Amino acid sequence: MAKLIYSAIMSLDGYTADEQGNFDWAAPDEEVHGFVNDLERPVGTYLYGRRMYEVMSPWETMGTPDQSPVTVDFARIWQAADKLVYSRVLESVSTARTRLERQFDPEAVRQLKTTTEPDISVGGPHLAAEAIQAGLVDEYHLFLTPTVVGGGNQALPDHVRLDLDLEDERRFTSGVVFLRYRQR
Repeated sequence: MAKLIYSAIMSLDGYTADEQGNFDWAAPDEEVHGFVNDLERPVGTYLYGRRMYEVMSPWETMGTPDQSPVTVDFARIWQAADKLVYSRVLESVSTARTRLERQFDPEAVRQLKTTTEPDISVGGPHLAAEAIQAGLVDEYHLFLTPTVVGGGNQALPDHVRLDLDLEDERRFTSGVVFLRYRQR
């Protein structure tokens, strides 16, 4: 049975993007990116909303020999995985191994978890909020950056109580801290 993992790079005050939608402060350095790659290797399917899909879709053509080994590695990981995009606005998707769905269906995700082996990742705070509220998320992979942005897209939804167990933590030289929590 697959785990559903919510992974987010967030500011210290809990945002994935600032009030203008910028997230340039969240770009991982080589050390963090290499660690992310290792976490992403077991993922067989990515669940995205439209905005996160648009952010991630350039990885379809990345991974050329002139790029860093960490970038090439992540591009190969991303390209090899299935993608499921939830959008009422997109007319089509432009990447391989990608299916478009009009709305998030918690029951379909539950079924996917029970019928697949590789883990599933939900990306983007808005879609993740739906999965969290439906009780679907098994693990949280949170990367806290040493930045305070003061507002924007919250990494975690309001009005949800979660009791979690800390399973792993790691500090990076850049000041980023990784925290892995498991749902109780």
